[in-house]
Amino acid sequence: MHNIDLLINIGVALCVAFVGGYLARLIKLPPIVGYLLAGVAIGPFTPGFVGDSESIGQLAELGVIFLMFGVGLHFSIHDLWRVRDIAVPGALFQMLAATGLGLALSQWWGWTLSAGLILGLAVSIASTVVLLRGLMDNGLLNTRHGKVAVGWLVLEDLATVLILVVLPVLSTTEDGVDGGAIVWALAKAGVFVGVVLIGGGRLVPWMLQRIAHTRSRELFTLLVLAVALGTALSAASIFGVSLALGAFLAGVIVSESPLSHQVGVEVLPFQEAFAVLFFVSVGMLVNPAYLLANAGQVLALTALIVIGKALIAAGIGFLFPHPARTALVVAAGLSQIGEFSFILGQAGLLLGLIHPDQYSLILAGALLSITVNPLMFRLIGPIERSLKRSPALWRRLNHHGPVPIPIDDGLSGHVVVVGWGRVGHHVVDVLEHVKVPRLVVETDAARVETLQRQGVPTLFGDAANSEILAHARLAQARALVITVPDEASAALIVSSARQLAPDVPIIARSETQDGVRWLSELGAEDVIHPELEGGLAIVRHTLIRLGLPLREVQRYTDIVRRDHYHLEVDKPAEYRILHQLLNAAQGIEVTWARLPERHPLVGQTLIGADIRSRTGVSVVALFRDGQLLPNPKSSTTFLAEDRIGLMGDQEDVAAAEQWIMDMATGVRSEA
Repeated sequence: MHNIDLLINIGVALCVAFVGGYLARLIKLPPIVGYLLAGVAIGPFTPGFVGDSESIGQLAELGVIFLMFGVGLHFSIHDLWRVRDIAVPGALFQMLAATGLGLALSQWWGWTLSAGLILGLAVSIASTVVLLRGLMDNGLLNTRHGKVAVGWLVLEDLATVLILVVLPVLSTTEDGVDGGAIVWALAKAGVFVGVVLIGGGRLVPWMLQRIAHTRSRELFTLLVLAVALGTALSAASIFGVSLALGAFLAGVIVSESPLSHQVGVEVLPFQEAFAVLFFVSVGMLVNPAYLLANAGQVLALTALIVIGKALIAAGIGFLFPHPARTALVVAAGLSQIGEFSFILGQAGLLLGLIHPDQYSLILAGALLSITVNPLMFRLIGPIERSLKRSPALWRRLNHHGPVPIPIDDGLSGHVVVVGWGRVGHHVVDVLEHVKVPRLVVETDAARVETLQRQGVPTLFGDAANSEILAHARLAQARALVITVPDEASAALIVSSARQLAPDVPIIARSETQDGVRWLSELGAEDVIHPELEGGLAIVRHTLIRLGLPLREVQRYTDIVRRDHYHLEVDKPAEYRILHQLLNAAQGIEVTWARLPERHPLVGQTLIGADIRSRTGVSVVALFRDGQLLPNPKSSTTFLAEDRIGLMGDQEDVAAAEQWIMDMATGVRSEA
């Protein structure tokens, strides 16, 4: 029998991570907390199954590569440039201050200078994943404050890449730094960056375009993986720089391709799967016994991360020409550490700069800070109100302008549209023309910017995988329109919406007939299947062209929709409506005739016109000033621009219509 130890380790790690992540989400915590605890559960320091740290650790290297590839793929110098006035100096000062405090704390504990520097650097770097989740869940991602926080973190990511380049130099000395070695390391990294950006920047986008023309998704995915892994391995084996730098640059050059969005879609499953294994491998290094024995150090480090970093970030933010809320949002977002701290700590562990117990301390600080980070976002409002109680202090902190009103204040009677693709774009345009307020929830940053320039209220976030719907005021909305094509995402959105607003009408889109039933069972009143809707439209037009009454045809199509697009005629209601169609086609039809000004019938009463005795048809309705008047009385007087509803057999109706037209022609001839 083949050795399947590796498969067993992967399977157990993923299963335990799934359970941990699911439980974390149930209690409103980021899944990363569950992944780390899953690693603790199968680590060597806890009873039960013990995973192979070496095997999972090697797979975790792929997690590092894909994480950094994703950072490079979504890196935007444009976004950083727009908030450069606060993000660049703010991030640099905050990292220096946090690193200094971490180093000072380590020296108090008696650590070596190198170990203390690793601790300080790890403390200074916040988690991109956790920050984006916090901003998204609180409806802040597309606000001015959120953009500053993201730009701040982008600079931290760049600094982390630079730190990983020079970190190996620290392992050559115990308590000193070799300046020449650092210069040599930076020189090698510079050569590598030049080769990748100049050569790869032209070659890779061209290759992606060529492979895309083959129409082979497998080849496209293989090329993306080859670029990510090949660049990372070349960085380590040829230039002696970190895998993380190579993966980051691979993402940067791929982002220059017009196909970068599709690359992100293709690599996302690999990134998520291996990132989970990375977090599990990190958790496996945590020694709970050591942490319990050193609970004082754990709490001190956590306080430095959560409180110390928040105070540093807020204090720096208050110095720049931005609203006070911006500083509070940045402080809340940066009061945690995560994946980049793990990568940095792991590099220090491999280089012998720190020992496993010290790494466990960093991991414990990350775990606790991520756990309490949602609370930090909830404290923004109370802290802001508390500061406002002191007008003098508030003016000093907020003297650069008023706080923008949140998007959800006072919003009601609106339609929430999830997704601004082709379908969502049309829905939003129609709502604008009919003067109905709308709110768009969108995950694409470029589309969000376009909507904001057009003045359309927008929330930036994934409605299927965050708390963003809680900020859309669904309880006050007139309807929810879900245009995303993915049925799994649509199902999550429908389910969440039903919990938030049980009475809001939901219109959703589905790609399969089974999905139509599924979304209907979850609570969507109207579920549209684009392909089957097209077929139903063909049936509708065919029946109308055959002379069948429009109203009865519409009733038939409505029944088919209510039956989830069941197109086989095998239901009693379908038999009945089709039978009515046949009877209507063989007998009675309703036709509308318009009475222009100066028509001879204008001014006459229905009884005076005596249309029935002259033509054999009956006047069954009038359409006047936008109102339908069924069964008009004999004393009703015809007015100009009235539309008369004529009912009878087809020949009589056609003759009556011609008679009315001839009367109008005669008037024009006399004139």
